[in-house]
Amino acid sequence: MIKKGILLFFVAINCFSQKKFSKQISLASDNDLFISLKQDRYYTSGVFLTYDFLSNKENEKLYKKVYTIQIGQQLYTPFKANVFSIDQHDRPFAGYLYGGFEFSNFRKDESIIRIGGKIGVIGPSAFGEELMNYVHEIYGFVPAIGWKYQIKEAFALNFNAEYTKQLSTSKHLDINWMNKANLGTIFTDVSTGLYSRIGFIPLQKIANSIGFNSNLNNSISNFENKAEAFFYINPMLRLALYDATIQGSFFNENEAVSYGIKPIVLTTELGFKFTLNRFNFIYSVTHHTKKIKSFRVPLNNFYGSLGISYLFN
Repeated sequence: MIKKGILLFFVAINCFSQKKFSKQISLASDNDLFISLKQDRYYTSGVFLTYDFLSNKENEKLYKKVYTIQIGQQLYTPFKANVFSIDQHDRPFAGYLYGGFEFSNFRKDESIIRIGGKIGVIGPSAFGEELMNYVHEIYGFVPAIGWKYQIKEAFALNFNAEYTKQLSTSKHLDINWMNKANLGTIFTDVSTGLYSRIGFIPLQKIANSIGFNSNLNNSISNFENKAEAFFYINPMLRLALYDATIQGSFFNENEAVSYGIKPIVLTTELGFKFTLNRFNFIYSVTHHTKKIKSFRVPLNNFYGSLGISYLFN
């Protein structure tokens, strides 16, 4: 019965209509509750609403260009959401709320260039305490205690860039070199690593895959929206130079709680992505090494991610 169920699942995926869709709206969430109902710490929540649309302009060097508009909120806490004494805070409470814009060029040399920016706020106006207590109420948890010591209010302006180049590809496996950089008042860092897909069905090109947010097409594109189902792994080595959610904003002085950052962080994301008619789905687990110069913080941490996208014209 299990084998038949798996077979029917992939038959359903392969029945995807080969129609072209040029827009998508997505809702994604990061939360450590997605991997454990007992864990509620550090990077504890992220919620992202995203709208992507395809450019109608042709470029001889590009397969396509995709524009992205996003609203996001990220929450950070100490080792638990209820910390009564300031002396027990091994990480600051912090909320970060932003709106962002990005464009992605999918080049004909099988590479991707992304450039974007975000503007927002860190501190009480990010409504971190309010959202956390709302989620805790849903799950039947007690309200969070300790947000009065959160990172102070500050203006947030960040820029990001990414370069990805395909190194090798076959019918069911590819390897891509990924590089990212952030610069701004919230995060400043650079990272490099690999992104590999292991397909249950033949992989799509990186310029037409949910793995790279590139499966949007219109009348001038050379692709159609095709079925996809694959595992992926994305290890990244990051050099962290600044993190306002840990150190506090340089606009402010005398934070109630702040720490130094660990400069070298290894992050590994493992996940599964698949399409079903007009929908894209993702589930992933992310592991990262210690980010904070606090002897009480463990050497490793995990959180889960869920996402769904709807394609349309």
